[in-house]
Amino acid sequence: MYADTQNDITRQVVRVAQLLLAYGAESELVEEISQRLGRALGLASVELSISSNSLVLTSLVSGRCITTTRRIREHGINMTVVCELQRICLLAEKGLYGPNEVRKRLARLQPKTYPKWLLIPMIGLSCGSFCHLFGGDLAACLFTFFASVIGMFVRLAMAQRHFNVLVNFAVTAFVTSLAAQLGYLYPVTQTPELAMAASVLMLVPGFPMINSISDMVKGHMNVGISRWGQATLMTVSSVIGITIAMQLGGIFL
Repeated sequence: MYADTQNDITRQVVRVAQLLLAYGAESELVEEISQRLGRALGLASVELSISSNSLVLTSLVSGRCITTTRRIREHGINMTVVCELQRICLLAEKGLYGPNEVRKRLARLQPKTYPKWLLIPMIGLSCGSFCHLFGGDLAACLFTFFASVIGMFVRLAMAQRHFNVLVNFAVTAFVTSLAAQLGYLYPVTQTPELAMAASVLMLVPGFPMINSISDMVKGHMNVGISRWGQATLMTVSSVIGITIAMQLGGIFL
C-alpha cells in the first residue's frame, strides 16, 4: 500500500471515529468500528486513544505508522448517524465498499432529526404520561403537558442559537417550573406537585449517564468520568433553574 493511500484511509477511519464520538456513541463501539473499518479498507491495524474532547488514531501498514489527532465537538445524541456509520463499516467488511465509496458516503452523511412540530408535542405527551403514572389527575396531566411543551420550545430555541448546554438546561428548567406552578394558582387539580415533578423529566440526562457508566465499566475511565461530570453538571443546572422558579413563585417559601 502506498503512503498516500494509507493517508487517505486513515483520514476516513478517524473521521468515522470522530463522528461516532460527536453523536453519542460509547467508547468501546468507537474503537471496534474504527478497527474493523481500518482492516476492511486494507490497514494492518488501527490503534485508538480517546479522551474527553479529542482522539488520537494510529494506522499501521507494512511497518509504516501514520498518527493523526482530531478534536471532538459534541453535536448532540443522534443514533441515526451512529447506525449509518456502522452500516458503512459492515458494507466495507463485505467488500461492497472501498475507500472511494466510503469517502462519498461520509460526504453525504447528514444527521436526521424530527421536526419541531412533531417533537415538541410528543415531549409534552411523554411528560404528561409520566404524571399520570405518578398518580396525577387529569388536570395535573394537562398542566404537565403545557409546561413541558413550553419548556421544550425554549430548549430547542436556545439550542438553535448555540447557547451553552448548562445555561440551556437552567433556563429551560426555570421556564418549565414556572409554567407548571399554574397548578397551584388555579385550584383545578389535587396533585399540582406531580405536575411540577413530571414536567422537567425531559431534562434528565439519561443517555450520557448510561454511556458514562458503560465507558467506566469497560475500562475507558477518563471518558466515562468526563461524561459523568457533564451529566452531573446538566442535572445541577436543572436543579438551579427549578429552585429559582420555586422561590420566585413563592409557593415553597
